[in-house]
Amino acid sequence: MSYVEMKDIYKVYPPDVVALRGVNLSLQRGEIHSIVGENGAGKSTLMKVLYGLVEPSRGRIVINGTEQHITSPSKAIDLGIGMVHQEFMLIPSFKVYENVMLGSEITRAGFINEERAKQEINQIIEKYGFK
Repeated sequence: MSYVEMKDIYKVYPPDVVALRGVNLSLQRGEIHSIVGENGAGKSTLMKVLYGLVEPSRGRIVINGTEQHITSPSKAIDLGIGMVHQEFMLIPSFKVYENVMLGSEITRAGFINEERAKQEINQIIEKYGFK
């Protein structure tokens, strides 16, 4: 059984730009995979769907045998899915937790909830054994 399965994934941006059309992807636990293709082929969009940054227009995502609706990076991380963005770079003036949380900030009344962000970072550190 595949650990991650993306089944018949579609993503259509208004008005009618089809970024993904019926994509199927199966990933086994403990393997390393690479997705290659031309610019505009949908590689980044597919990964953004898996990471909860973009909602698919249609299709299913199954993680370890259970269908999931990944609506945010936090949900993806809880499921053991991480992503290193291709534009990855650190912002020197940011604190470590600010760089780590960039793009998936936990907010309260429109402001970053620093305490919650630090707690989430510590959970990630513990879960994956970072030092």
